[in-house]
Amino acid sequence: MIKNITLSADESLIRLARHRAQEEHKSLNIIFREWIKRYVGSENRSKEYQRIMKQLSHIHSGRHFTREEMNER
Repeated sequence: MIKNITLSADESLIRLARHRAQEEHKSLNIIFREWIKRYVGSENRSKEYQRIMKQLSHIHSGRHFTREEMNER
């Protein structure tokens, strides 16, 4: 179910945002929906990263690597 909300922002920012959205062939509403999905998802990604790092905390490399070694490709 989609719920309507009311937001307020500086008029010039809204004008610029609408212009940019138009250039991307989207509405400002669609841009906001995309942003809110990323915003909520970023917290989940952060929690997942922390969970994985905690699971892997027992793993040690056995030594410290030099900057050159860490940057090798």
